[in-house]
Amino acid sequence: MRIPIIIISAVLLAGCLRQDKTSGMVDNVFADALWITDSTDLPDKDSMFYADYPAPLFRKEFRIDSPVEEARLYITAAGYYLASLNGQDVGEVVLDPDWTDFSKRIYFREYDLSNLITGGENCIGVTLGNGFYNPLPLRMWGHLNLRQKLTVGKPAFIARLVIKYTDGKEEEIVTDSTWKSAPGPLMKNSVYLGTVYDARMELKNWNKKAFDDDSWSRAVVAGSPGGKLIKAIAPPVKIVSEIQPEKIYLSTPGRWIVDMGKNFTGTYHIKLSGQRGDTINFRFGERIYDDGSLNPMTAVAGQIKRKGLGGPGAPDIAWQSDSYIIGDSTERYFTPGFTYHTYRYMEISGLRYKPDIHDVKGLFIHSDVDNRNTFSCSSPLLNSIQEATERTFLSNLVSVQSDCPAREKFGYGGDLNATAESFIYNFDMHDFYRKTVYDWIDAINDSAFVDTAPFVGINYCGISWESAFLLTQYYLYLYYNDVKIVEELYEFNKKWMEKVAAIHPDLLVDSGLSDHESLKPVPVELTGTCHYLQCARVMAEFASLMDDKEYEQRYKELALKLTELLRSEFWDKPVKGDINRQTLFSALLYHDIIPADQLGAARDSLLKAIDAAEAGHFITGIFGTKYILDALSEYSPVMVYDIVNSTDYPGWGHMIDRGATTIWETWKESDNTFSNCHPMFGSVSEWFYRWLAGIRPNPEYPGFSRFTIAPATPANLQYVNCTYTSPFGPIGSDWERISKDEYTYYIKIPPGTSADIVLDVKDSQFVIIEKTDGDEQSNITRNSERGNFTLAEGDYTVRVSLKEN
Repeated sequence: MRIPIIIISAVLLAGCLRQDKTSGMVDNVFADALWITDSTDLPDKDSMFYADYPAPLFRKEFRIDSPVEEARLYITAAGYYLASLNGQDVGEVVLDPDWTDFSKRIYFREYDLSNLITGGENCIGVTLGNGFYNPLPLRMWGHLNLRQKLTVGKPAFIARLVIKYTDGKEEEIVTDSTWKSAPGPLMKNSVYLGTVYDARMELKNWNKKAFDDDSWSRAVVAGSPGGKLIKAIAPPVKIVSEIQPEKIYLSTPGRWIVDMGKNFTGTYHIKLSGQRGDTINFRFGERIYDDGSLNPMTAVAGQIKRKGLGGPGAPDIAWQSDSYIIGDSTERYFTPGFTYHTYRYMEISGLRYKPDIHDVKGLFIHSDVDNRNTFSCSSPLLNSIQEATERTFLSNLVSVQSDCPAREKFGYGGDLNATAESFIYNFDMHDFYRKTVYDWIDAINDSAFVDTAPFVGINYCGISWESAFLLTQYYLYLYYNDVKIVEELYEFNKKWMEKVAAIHPDLLVDSGLSDHESLKPVPVELTGTCHYLQCARVMAEFASLMDDKEYEQRYKELALKLTELLRSEFWDKPVKGDINRQTLFSALLYHDIIPADQLGAARDSLLKAIDAAEAGHFITGIFGTKYILDALSEYSPVMVYDIVNSTDYPGWGHMIDRGATTIWETWKESDNTFSNCHPMFGSVSEWFYRWLAGIRPNPEYPGFSRFTIAPATPANLQYVNCTYTSPFGPIGSDWERISKDEYTYYIKIPPGTSADIVLDVKDSQFVIIEKTDGDEQSNITRNSERGNFTLAEGDYTVRVSLKEN
């Protein structure tokens, strides 16, 4: 019998209010500023949302008569905004603000405009886009209408410009009804379907001084969307790099294909020429068909691929597209705004000529996370897998960590649970994941599990998805020593554990999605209960950190019960049915379910399951792949290397061999249904850092004050070069094979830290350690500790040799 659901809404709200204080909320930043919008009304019928709805322009002139010391703009929107001062864009940020539940929190940014402001007349200009606040009523998969699930409304913005003069006086320009507004040339903008830009409707110099705005309307004061205004904590979304096309060719009469050479997320910058009224159409796809024509189908929004499925007014096929209508300037450059596509191939129609390859650039757009971490090795295939994984990850970082950046763009928790550590190994994810955790706080309710944050109305995946909010907190603690977020959300986390107990009173998780895209079925009772176990262990750690001895013991007891339950259900007795035994045994090993005296039997069972699979490769899904990479490496990292470094199906190398430049959603190639840019199987990158380079955090010393370097050296790999940037600075783990029995390791340990070094050393080998930095250098020879020793901060060369010197 299930016990009643515990009502915790008040506690959830208290948790949200508590976290607002520590995540940058500033009550008086906007002072007397008001939310403003334009005077048009939103459509009252779904079909009308697909008609032209020009993005509104706003302007405000002001005069500067004294020398300015500093000018700072605070601005945000419900939807997207693009701000300018005297015709120059403010900052390099695009697709701002970050996507959130606008009824809970809205992030603002601060810009220094001191160098843009001038003496005399000045003008602030703002354009508003729809973003996720005013989405189209697309019925994704025929039923999910985001307008019915998200906090939505007419785009609006709020801004405050604070001007400090050298004489000590201050002046403020705030949003209110004195601003002027008019429709602009961006006739349509959707994060899913793209844009329509009519250059005939451009208003030249509208965002500069002395523009005649007498015909413009007054801005309309709007109500707040409801969310707390909080200073942005995550890295902004930017155009981070440019991509030069590899070739342009004619696929069918009038249709040019631009091949960017790699799949990515973003837009483009293109020079266009034509006659007034010419319409240039763009479509985008991750693939092409055998005849060279565009295949847009893997990136179609919500799988809307037939008439009527998307609802009234929706296109028959919801592919990514843009249109540009030429105006008075018959030659100019175009870059679409307020949208982003995922594509390698861009189809252009409506041009009267072949576009010059030098007149087209792809613009790679993503959250500007620090990506100083690097991995490379002697295997070209592994390097290609790493490059494709890194590109996939960045393509799925547009203010949320998405599952696919075209078809859905949603922040699914399952993908977060599977790949958070892999993302962290590649990039500095600290601030991004703090924002992600708060998204989950806003999404979680008191009675059912949700699948995404921000919440979009999907809630069938269960604990393995919603638990991402808690496990991500643990990774913030483990990798960055973020104790504050643990302290801040501890009471919330405790109440969430009560919710889990209410939904699963018998402990065994019996509902939800299991090992997504496993090539054989996996019972949710296994993966779901394993995630419950992870949560119990994490909460025991958090309780200890909070010196909450009562709950520490309670969570330890819960973890013990869950361990015994999993052992009983999936190890002590035969598991019947044609299930994925790779996921089964790797999950049990990864989560330390197997008794110590039976580990050999579990390993043998896992090896047997691998041997029975096609090509002797992994057939695991979203979670099993993370588990098997780690569990098998405990016994045979060489075997893992041989599988990863292969082009046979199924595998990452097979994807690369088939031309993939980003990681697929499925092991099996898809040219119609599944995304070709999906982070789920990117857990392999964690394996590169964790096993081939051997860099691992020590849970006893969160934040890498002490850590492990234990590189694996497969026989067919000649070298590895790897750098991971910890909170203390860069950690270096490079190695090269000198001969069959000789290796040289180059190790960098940041100031204030130490590293436990674990090398595979035989009794016949010597370990020579040379400190290569600073004034004090040492040369130590040892052969009694079989490669296990601890090093303090510094740079070292370590040689494993058959000779003593």
